[in-house]
Amino acid sequence: MKGMTAMTAAVSTGTVTNAPTLSDTAALSAAAMPSLFTLPPEVERLRDEVREFARTVVKPRVLDNDLAPHDDFDWEIVRKGHELGLLRMTLPEEFGGRGVGVLGVAVALEELAAVCASTALVFGASLLGQSSVLASGDPALQARFIPGFLGAEPVLACNAITEEVAGCDLLIPENSPHAQEVTTARREGDGYVLNGVKRFITNGRVAQWCTVFANLEGHPGADGLTTFVVPLDSEGVTRGPVADKMGYRACLGTTLVFEDVRVPAANVVHGEGNGWNFLTMQSNQARATVAAISTGVARGAFEIARQWCGERVQAGVPLYRHQFSARKLAGMSVKIDAARLLYLQAAHQADNMLPAPTYGPAAAKLYADRIAIEVAEEAMSMLGARGYCREYDVEKFVRESFGARIYEGTPEVLALAVTGALYGHRA
Repeated sequence: MKGMTAMTAAVSTGTVTNAPTLSDTAALSAAAMPSLFTLPPEVERLRDEVREFARTVVKPRVLDNDLAPHDDFDWEIVRKGHELGLLRMTLPEEFGGRGVGVLGVAVALEELAAVCASTALVFGASLLGQSSVLASGDPALQARFIPGFLGAEPVLACNAITEEVAGCDLLIPENSPHAQEVTTARREGDGYVLNGVKRFITNGRVAQWCTVFANLEGHPGADGLTTFVVPLDSEGVTRGPVADKMGYRACLGTTLVFEDVRVPAANVVHGEGNGWNFLTMQSNQARATVAAISTGVARGAFEIARQWCGERVQAGVPLYRHQFSARKLAGMSVKIDAARLLYLQAAHQADNMLPAPTYGPAAAKLYADRIAIEVAEEAMSMLGARGYCREYDVEKFVRESFGARIYEGTPEVLALAVTGALYGHRA
C-alpha cells in the first residue's frame, strides 16, 4: 500500500537496517505457522495463491477504492479473483469448483482481509448466497444457478435476511413470533408471491441472484420462515441506494425491495417452513468464515505496527526493543493466534459435523470480532499521528474492525448462542 512507502520515508530519526521487516524470509507469517491444525494440501495451495493475489492485485487498489464514491464497485478485482477460482471455492470438484469447504474459504478470507476486508466480504457474501443452492441437494436447482459461477465472466450472488425493522429476531428462533414487518411469501398457483424490504444486503447492487428468507403468510412473526432463490432481474425487484458506510466501502450494501415478485415453487430450498433449519446451518458455517475476516483485519493492522516498530527509532533503539512497545506487540500477536485457532476449529467442525455445532463458530466470531477492534486500535496508537492518516492504512483497518460486529450476529446474539449451547438449548 502507499502508506508503507510513506511510513518508511517518514522515519526522521533513522532506520535500523537490520531490524525485521515483512519482506524478511524469517518474518512472521502467522497463517503459515505450525499448529495443531495441518491444512490439507489443497487448502495450503489456495492460501498461498490468495496471499499472492492479495499482495499483487488487491493491495495496489485498496486506497483508491476506499476513497472512491460509495457506490463505485471494482469489477476488475472480482474478475481477477474469479480467474483464481475464488467464486467457486466451495463448489465440488465434480462441478468444476475447488472443493475446499468452509476451512478453505476461511483461510482464503483471512488472507484477503489482511489486505482489504471489503474484498474478502465481496467473495464471502457470494459464497454465502451459493450455499443455499449447494445445500439444497436439488440437482435441478443446482443446474440452473451453479453454472454461472463457472463461466468466463464473474457472477455474484447474495443472501437476504435482515429486514427494515427485524434483524436479530430472524437470528434467534425463540424471538421469531415477535418479528415485525417480515418479508412475506403467499402461495399462489404453482408458485409464491414475495413482498417486503430487505436492508443492508451485501452485493445486493451487483449480484445476479439472491437467497431470500421470507415468512409464509398465515404464520405469526417469522414462524413460517422459508428460503427462496430469487433472480434479481425478476419483475417487481428494485435495488435501492447503496449504503454510505464507515468501512467496507468497496463492498456494496443496499436495500432490496420485493413487490409482488413471483417465484416458482422449484426455487424453494428445503421446502416450506424449513428456513430456520437452513438459516441455523448457514449461520454456523458463515460465523467461522467471518471470524477469519476479523482475524485478517487484526493481522493486517498488526503487520503495519510490527513493521513500524522495527523501523522507528527512539532513544537509540527501535521501538520493539522498548518494554512498553514489546508488551503491546506480544499481546496483539497472541490474540491473533488465538483467534485463528478458534476459527480453524470452527471451520473444521462445520465441514465435518452434521449439523454444524453452534458453540464453536459463535465463540470464534465473538472473540475474533473483539480482538480485531483491540488490535487495530492498538496499532493506530503505536503509529501516533501517522496512524490517523489515510495514507498509512491503519485507520482503514480501524474502521473495518467494527463491521463484523454487526453482520452474521452481533456480540449479544453470539452470547445468547454460546450460553444456549452451555445450557443445552442449542447444539
